[in-house]
Amino acid sequence: MVNIDTVYQRVLALANKEQRGYITPQEFNLFANQAQMDIFEQYFYDRTQFGRIPGNKTMYADPVDILEEKIEIFHRGQTLGDGTSNVFNTNDLNSELYRLKQVRFNNKFENPPIGVKIEKTIHDKFMLSRNSPLTSPNLMRPIYYLRNTSIIVNPSEITKIDVNYIKKPTTVQWNGYNTPSGQLYNEAESTNFELHPSEEPNLVLNILKLAGIAMKDASLYQLGAAEEAKDIQQEKQ
Repeated sequence: MVNIDTVYQRVLALANKEQRGYITPQEFNLFANQAQMDIFEQYFYDRTQFGRIPGNKTMYADPVDILEEKIEIFHRGQTLGDGTSNVFNTNDLNSELYRLKQVRFNNKFENPPIGVKIEKTIHDKFMLSRNSPLTSPNLMRPIYYLRNTSIIVNPSEITKIDVNYIKKPTTVQWNGYNTPSGQLYNEAESTNFELHPSEEPNLVLNILKLAGIAMKDASLYQLGAAEEAKDIQQEKQ
């Protein structure tokens, strides 16, 4: 977690230091949510890029481990199904669902019951597999496909599933209350960043750059870029 007021105060301090004006709470909230999402989505791009690099994977073990630690914050699990249907509605997940990771079910037809992974497929293969005695799914080799907001599973005896997924970051919000000397931070009505604590500097810099673009203030963008370059240089030392 990263405290939203800490980030806002740092953004204001850097902007005011360079006499770039005031960023309102409404503007900050807009930039803050975009910055958080940009950083979050970069995790998955970076992870894919590391996976494409040939050679000894141990060379990249530390960066990948750090990425996985940051993504782990957003891992969630939920059981779907009422025991009557093999069609599962994901509406409960859709507001926060970013990426489906794994679908499993507890095969109680075995003694003792065992957890079985349900393999993802596409609609055409799903339909073909049902009609082929060689590839027909069974309780030890089940499949599913996504249709809009539904997960369709075969065989139909599977009526409860366990879904593991990655959620979207919660929308952040800096709220304050008015006083004679200006607005003061209202912690009870505010929502912090869900990102790993190490992302605080990146949030500050990205928000400054986004503010510079939105306000058509090249110097504010350059300030964010300069601070980012300074942080990178310090990390190398």
